[in-house]
Amino acid sequence: MSNDDLKQNNENRKNIVEIRGLEKSYEKGNIKALNGIDLDIKEGEFVSIIGPSGSGKSTLLNMLGALDIADSGTIEVAGYDLSRNKKLDEFRSKKIGFIFQLHNLIPNISVAENVEIPMFEGKLPNKDRRELSLKLLDSVGLKDKAKIKPTKLSGGERQRVAIARALANEPSIILADEPTGSLDSRTSKKILDQLNKLHKEKNVTLIMVTHDMNVAKLADRVIEVLDGKIIETTDDSLLNDNIKIEG
Repeated sequence: MSNDDLKQNNENRKNIVEIRGLEKSYEKGNIKALNGIDLDIKEGEFVSIIGPSGSGKSTLLNMLGALDIADSGTIEVAGYDLSRNKKLDEFRSKKIGFIFQLHNLIPNISVAENVEIPMFEGKLPNKDRRELSLKLLDSVGLKDKAKIKPTKLSGGERQRVAIARALANEPSIILADEPTGSLDSRTSKKILDQLNKLHKEKNVTLIMVTHDMNVAKLADRVIEVLDGKIIETTDDSLLNDNIKIEG
């Protein structure tokens, strides 16, 4: 498919994220983390958010996942108005899959049980939970590790478990915060290939924060954040190889 076809296909999709005038401050207003952000993201789009440390990119991701609340502005994600909606737990459990840099797996339960954690909100029977858990682990090549503890896995394997867990509630959006930040380059490539594959197969919207431009360029679109503002949105076909982001 040509770049023009991809662009046309993207234009035909609905917005799954609509942000207008989003502001967030910390330290009693002394630190402006987000300063009047406007942003639209389409259903099924893969977007990377880049910027130096302290630029506001992780704060923006936290807002998208309802892990933090804006001071002002509006933010609508997957049909939920997060600036007004009080059912944020419901939103997170039904619409969002999270992948963190350090995977956040529970060490004293099995890999399969870790994947099943988001399923409890839906009150699935035990048998159905385990069946879905094994299916998801199979999709990331770890079905044979289902019964062992996460402490027995390599860093890359743990992150693949985190990907499976993020998909457990069939989310509309996956939010990934530096998913390869603690991994070596070879393992990082495997994780990114896995994420990209699942994003395409399941047509799930993927929004990833990274400070690595080589990682960011895998996305359909790269959004650069600096001093709490979006300073550039770049299509994958127009990315500048000379852009460097200090993390």
